[in-house]
Amino acid sequence: MAKESDHVLSQAEITEWLEALEDVLRRQGRESARRLLGLLHNRARRSGVETPFELNSPYINTIPAAEEARFPGSWEIEKRLKSITRWNAMAMVVRANRENEGIGGHISTFASTATLFEVGFNHLFRGRTENQPGDIVYFQGHAAPGIYARAFLEGRLSEENLRNFRRETTGKGLSSYPHPWLMPNFWMVPTVSMGLGPLMAIYQARFLRYLHNRGLMDTSQTRIWCFVGDGETDEPETLGSISLAAREKLDNLIFVVNCNLQRLDGPVRGNGKIIQELEAIFHGAGWNVIKVVWGSDWDPLLAADEDGLLVERMNETLDGEYQKYSVEPGDYIRKHFFGKSSQLLAMVEHLSDDQLRRLKRGGHDSRKVYAAYKAAVEHRGSPTVILAKTIKGYGLGEAGEGRNVTHQQKKLNDEELREFRSRFGIPISEREIREAPFYRPPEDSPELQHLKRLREKLGGFLPSRQESAPALEVPPLGEFKEFLQGGEDRKLATTMAFVRLLTRLLRHETLGKHIVPIIPDEARTFGMDALFRQCGIYSSVGQLYDPVDRESLLYYREAKDGQILEEGITEAGSICSFIAAGTAYAHQGINMIPFYTFYSMFGFQRIGDLVWAAADARARGFLLGGTAGRTTLAGEGLQHQDGHSHLLATTIPNLVAYDPAYAYEIAVIIQDGLRRMVRDQETLIYYLTLYNETYAMPAMPDGSEEGILRGLYRLSSQPGKKNQGRAQLLGSGPILREALRAQEILAERFGVGSDVWSVTSYKELRREALAVERWNLLHPDQQPRRSYLEEILDGVEGPFVAVSDYMRLVCEQIARWLPGRMTVLGTDGFGRSDTRVALRRHFEIDAEHIAFATLHALAREQRIEPKIVVEARRLLGIDPEHIDPILA
Repeated sequence: MAKESDHVLSQAEITEWLEALEDVLRRQGRESARRLLGLLHNRARRSGVETPFELNSPYINTIPAAEEARFPGSWEIEKRLKSITRWNAMAMVVRANRENEGIGGHISTFASTATLFEVGFNHLFRGRTENQPGDIVYFQGHAAPGIYARAFLEGRLSEENLRNFRRETTGKGLSSYPHPWLMPNFWMVPTVSMGLGPLMAIYQARFLRYLHNRGLMDTSQTRIWCFVGDGETDEPETLGSISLAAREKLDNLIFVVNCNLQRLDGPVRGNGKIIQELEAIFHGAGWNVIKVVWGSDWDPLLAADEDGLLVERMNETLDGEYQKYSVEPGDYIRKHFFGKSSQLLAMVEHLSDDQLRRLKRGGHDSRKVYAAYKAAVEHRGSPTVILAKTIKGYGLGEAGEGRNVTHQQKKLNDEELREFRSRFGIPISEREIREAPFYRPPEDSPELQHLKRLREKLGGFLPSRQESAPALEVPPLGEFKEFLQGGEDRKLATTMAFVRLLTRLLRHETLGKHIVPIIPDEARTFGMDALFRQCGIYSSVGQLYDPVDRESLLYYREAKDGQILEEGITEAGSICSFIAAGTAYAHQGINMIPFYTFYSMFGFQRIGDLVWAAADARARGFLLGGTAGRTTLAGEGLQHQDGHSHLLATTIPNLVAYDPAYAYEIAVIIQDGLRRMVRDQETLIYYLTLYNETYAMPAMPDGSEEGILRGLYRLSSQPGKKNQGRAQLLGSGPILREALRAQEILAERFGVGSDVWSVTSYKELRREALAVERWNLLHPDQQPRRSYLEEILDGVEGPFVAVSDYMRLVCEQIARWLPGRMTVLGTDGFGRSDTRVALRRHFEIDAEHIAFATLHALAREQRIEPKIVVEARRLLGIDPEHIDPILA
């Protein structure tokens, strides 16, 4: 019996197979050849044959030279525009650092991406018009000087603007990076916090499909371009959701990875090949991958490489070596790269050392870049990533081209400026060179005329941010009367109160379709599963299966026009959807209202950088921290119990934070948020904490609406015995009920009267008090103003005892504006699993500890005898030796 190894394919048989494949390619095209190879692969696998598995292609351009799209513009004029832009970008940073030591800025990133951007600006990036919302471009953050320099040529920025780069307090400067908050008519999206741009871009592309599939607007022609540094791909956020983009078939999304092989300190992959690594990752995730490795100068050499020796040499050379070649002269390249074999040396014997030195990388060749871009926009069925090889600091020469110090390069001496000027042909005289002046050709010059014609054809200038969405009418508070009336028989958690209110809003005739519920796989935890059937869960393909709970009223219903974004277990992806929806008023000209509900512990703590980006992006919407509180979420423990999100929320300047206790407070706050963000179009984010403790929801006290919104109102008053003192108890969220119970203990057992105040927002109280304090400081010649706190607490008697389910610092924000001394109880320390009663006793925030702290405060002010406090400790079961919770 013959063995498998007895017969080896002859060269003739191999040639026959290869010719058959060539015949299929020639007669029926690539798709047929791909299908045939797939069938062969499957047959081999079924027969037990292990086929080679390779996610990488050779280290050459994906698009063969013969198949490149023809460059559509004026290559010479556009090269000239690019050179002028390079000069002005460099001059901006150099001048800023000469005049203001340490002001910073980056030259090298734009130097490497100039061609990538220039081709996009001239031929691909579409501006917003009346007929279509235009493209959104996520610019690589460190390339900001180049984008400013381009806008200077377009006439959108002045020379004064450029002179004030990174000097913004005058009102005439330019922000360091893409910051919509600081430049609301220019930048579209913030990108400089590494990794967030790519993540936001993916969810922005998906949100465009969401808008389209729900029939809200036609976004079929809008593309998302995201420019990423190769070093940035080490951030988990950069690559963390690329499978989503492939799964959703987001062919409206194009990543352009600037592969200059260099991070801040050194090579990205000195001992490897970042382009090959990224090709495998993206290819494996289902993306269309286009590599732009070599410029046109390499085409004749590759065409002559019949034996594949040159490609083999390209494949084996490491990035650390390529970085070395970028700074060495031609004779070094000849010896160390081509000198590997006599055949390779023979291939370049007709080229001088200078010609070898100037062989371009693909990312610096406009023709190669355009061919890749055109292929990307024409591709259907999956997102595209373009891996463009460049040199960091390209054009800086000895000042830092391709060197490890390049990223920090901010200054050039006169000789380096002179070399830069000469290399790119900038008409700056010897007398002027030292000043690094900006250069803009005359308005009627061929360069500017060509630039403006191209941008007019593409729909206008980019980046450009336009707030043009029409305001929406908001239902008056009276429409939420079921939440305002309350009743002892209506026991529910504030989370459920919110869900009922949201359900009502979703059914609203005009507002409902603009609401975007966002949930990171916690709908059933929050009691939001009833929305599945009512609104549907968005799926770009609908529901292709019969769900196991189809017969259930609350079954998992997916639909192509579904309204809920059920994101799975990804808080980062969910907040990116929040940003996309919350900025639609500026990007797509439509007001959308995101309600993102999440485990409060996994909000600001986990994705704080993205919440900051949402604020910078001028997003509007509601963040709902569900299952909140250190003691209210019973049984979950340290990693789940939130006692500090309200403290972290104070770091976001345009975020309004509330800690409501009752359904009527939630209704008042959300109605006000809708009024301010959707009708009046204020740029705000609202944060509300919601809890899972069930209790009776009372009716809204008369006249309390203003106090709810401003942060404080009196809820209950209890008289006390004569000469026993009086105290003020401040409570928030569910712990407000502990304050009410403490009020009863004080009155019934100790004869102490008190007022209980509901504090819905310490942040708002502090913000307004600081604003008044600042006004008084700056206007000493005018009648001092009084803050809301000072007005409402005027004449209030006794010490103040504040308690919440959060760290003491949350309450302490207002201490200095109170008319009496403040005692604060809170949940400093790690959470743990137990019942609510046990947890509140452990953190010393239950009614007994509140009452005890109140008595102690009264004794400190000599309102009662100290012996009463000692006796109260025994009566209330206070353990003086209990471990400090912060140490437990």
